[in-house]
Amino acid sequence: MGIFIIAEIGINHNGDLNITKQLISEAKSAGANAVKFQKRTIDLVYSKEILDSPRESPWGTTQRAQKEGIEFGLAEYKEIDVYCKEIAIEWFASAWDIESQIFLRKFDLKYNKIASTMIVYEDFLKEVASEKKHTFISTGMSELKEIDRAVEIFRQAGCPFELMHCVATYPMDDEDANLNCINTLRDRYKCNVGYSGHEVGLAVSYAAAALGITSLERHVTLDRAMYGSDQAASVEPAGFRQLVGAIRKIEKAMGDGKVSINHKEIPIAKKLRAHISFASN
Repeated sequence: MGIFIIAEIGINHNGDLNITKQLISEAKSAGANAVKFQKRTIDLVYSKEILDSPRESPWGTTQRAQKEGIEFGLAEYKEIDVYCKEIAIEWFASAWDIESQIFLRKFDLKYNKIASTMIVYEDFLKEVASEKKHTFISTGMSELKEIDRAVEIFRQAGCPFELMHCVATYPMDDEDANLNCINTLRDRYKCNVGYSGHEVGLAVSYAAAALGITSLERHVTLDRAMYGSDQAASVEPAGFRQLVGAIRKIEKAMGDGKVSINHKEIPIAKKLRAHISFASN
């Protein structure tokens, strides 16, 4: 199987199912393998002080109003589940608390995701690993000792996983990508490694693909000028189609690494080397 491409819708839907379905449709049309969301239990993830603090948004004047405005519940996820089945694309979500992870069990999802924020929360890691679903683990904001522990938890649970190199800035500056960490993680943990990107543009993702990643996650949006904290680090539909198409070409171009004469080179070699005497020593 080639690189598993994830269109991260996250919270870029702005609480609107019409926008959500457009993004799912665009991801499917582009050739993504799955779409991903984020699930939070607002009162567990944020303190009362934060939720009561002021914040202007399309939903009101407090942090609570904004965060509740972009949070989907059971009815919305049921509709997402039906729509994804209709157009034949997988969906899953990164939970930000144990209650949200338990909520996601209401659906027959193939995958789990550990957001970079959650990699240090051991009880949460154990809860996810207990499901034994293939899990993508982002490594942003983490040191090796924290990744060591996450890998240990998943291996002890017998839960399949792959790491995703990530730099958790939004948007990420290209010079901060440190893509050589992909090789570092692969060598240290002897596991598959993907890339979760938050950069503007596509070049860094192309370079990650050439380093042999097994998964790629990019945030998607209908318009980077839309309201939302993740929009600036997201890819619009035309760019996402370009990304997927180029990734599939890169996969083919990487080849098998065996040094040999390509069969298409043989007649050219005969022509260009006709003047060379191979009999001489």
